[in-house]
Amino acid sequence: MCLAAGRGSRLARRVSELPFLPLSVAVVTVSDTRSLETDTSGALIVELLTAAGHQIAERQLVRDELLVIRERFAGLRDAPGVQVVIATGGTGLTARDVTPEALEPLVSKPIPGFGELFRSLSLEQIGASTIQSRATAALCDKTLFFVLPGSRGAVRLALERIILPQLDRRTKPCNFAELMPRF
Repeated sequence: MCLAAGRGSRLARRVSELPFLPLSVAVVTVSDTRSLETDTSGALIVELLTAAGHQIAERQLVRDELLVIRERFAGLRDAPGVQVVIATGGTGLTARDVTPEALEPLVSKPIPGFGELFRSLSLEQIGASTIQSRATAALCDKTLFFVLPGSRGAVRLALERIILPQLDRRTKPCNFAELMPRF
């Protein structure tokens, strides 16, 4: 556990002198209506990860069906070349929004702070509508999973303000990347 109390701004990001270490990330879009060509949120995830220096292990599109999503997540969790999975879509409240439920049985350790922080930051952009988001994150065995809403704005917010800093071992006082060897 890292403690950063009392050191500058709560959102300040300090970067150490360590060299950047790229991670291998799978990107999954959950949708019944999008194709890889029309998937602008998945494309944005790929763009931001690539610009940051990470490697895209896979990019996939899966239907909004609980067992299909769970099977895909289990396969990515078990894939030796995947360290992180970022999924977009299926986090709302409608009957077809089942991405968090698909992930739930695979979770070794939930990361409740991710969803809390995402909704807090999202409040600045979309107001009380943020309460409808069920964005979540978890450790599933040795693979980190982030489940994001399907909108480009939500994807950009989550990646830029939370995920990318946490996937960079130079971010201090602490980050997920430096913990990965101990998962």
